[in-house]
Amino acid sequence: MGLREFIKEYFLSFWDYETPKVMVVKNRTLGVIYRGVQFLVITYFIWYVFISQKAYQESENRPESSVYTLMKGTAVHGDDILDTVEYAQPSEGGDVISTILRREVTYDQRHGTCAEYFKVANANCTTDSDCIKGEVDFDGHGRRTGKCIQYYNHTFKTCEIQTWCPIEEYAVVREPALVEAINFTVFIRNSIHFPRFKVLRGNIKDASNKRDMHRYLSRCRYDEDKEPYCPNFRLGYIADQARENFSELCRTGGVIGVFINWNCNLDLDPSYCKPTYSFRRLDLRKDQASSGYYYRFAKYYSKDGVETRTLIKAYGIRLDVIVHGHAGKFSPIPTIISTVTAMTSVGICTIICDWIMLTFIDKNEIYSERKFDEIIKEPPVPLPTELSYISSFGSNHSDLSDGVPL
Repeated sequence: MGLREFIKEYFLSFWDYETPKVMVVKNRTLGVIYRGVQFLVITYFIWYVFISQKAYQESENRPESSVYTLMKGTAVHGDDILDTVEYAQPSEGGDVISTILRREVTYDQRHGTCAEYFKVANANCTTDSDCIKGEVDFDGHGRRTGKCIQYYNHTFKTCEIQTWCPIEEYAVVREPALVEAINFTVFIRNSIHFPRFKVLRGNIKDASNKRDMHRYLSRCRYDEDKEPYCPNFRLGYIADQARENFSELCRTGGVIGVFINWNCNLDLDPSYCKPTYSFRRLDLRKDQASSGYYYRFAKYYSKDGVETRTLIKAYGIRLDVIVHGHAGKFSPIPTIISTVTAMTSVGICTIICDWIMLTFIDKNEIYSERKFDEIIKEPPVPLPTELSYISSFGSNHSDLSDGVPL
């Protein structure tokens, strides 16, 4: 068959019409497979599509949410009494709040000149010519003066710089961890609004009056089973749920995500719409360069008429509150669409059984011949003319010319 004939045949067959043919196959094995596959498909759609995924509902996945956080607790650190202002940043916040667990403090820094830290690149020197005046190393602490001086009380020398002196690496004082922070509490207030369904919910238990509400919030601690509507979370509980060691967090700090999940079936009463919480470490512990959490801040004051500061490097836990919401309610349109899809998918049973019948079952050639028929339109048989009809009639009957039979 040449290319032209193949293209012609393909083009002509494109316009053929195919219609299903009903054929009853008396085969018990094939019948059991057919009904079994039907049962599995129907069961899958009823359980997964309608029960698990609730495909009969209209849904909303982008609610409006508000978060307010507050750290509570008091700790004794040496001779100092630390309150929220001392260890919480910010003391009142939105969806991010952090607490200080350990501090590294550099006291009484003043503007002046001093030796650069010896681990900074090209900071070590022997003569003034090794230090370029005015040069700034962005990994260092300040601008070089061009002098090579003794590194504090050591025998080697480094380049002199203009900066806050003494530098942090030399004069830092490492304080012990604030172990009492394990009992600090974080107040997390969250409200969520599903505008499509006009439903507004909060994560705090309702109370008859403000006095009862205040009494409840001052005493309760969150528990998934006993107190699901209490917004107070212990830092120790959060660390445990995130599978983190609190002592290790005190040493390196860390970022923990507090996930609030609202999965609401609004076919039920809105009171059944309540949050669930999960906790997970967010910073990459495998990457030592970026793991942990710390930040620096300074307290400025005047000492002997000179501006002075105390530099604090704070290690702690940062909590990122992340809210997810999904709500669904019955609607006829998705119900009809899902039902039609389920009914259409039952057709896969016929496809599977036809393949088995035409491939594996004995006498599959007979089944194939019976299943596929090709009908070609033939030209109509010409009707006999009146003359031929009379001739045929006269050859077998009496002559009717005079009306008298012979």
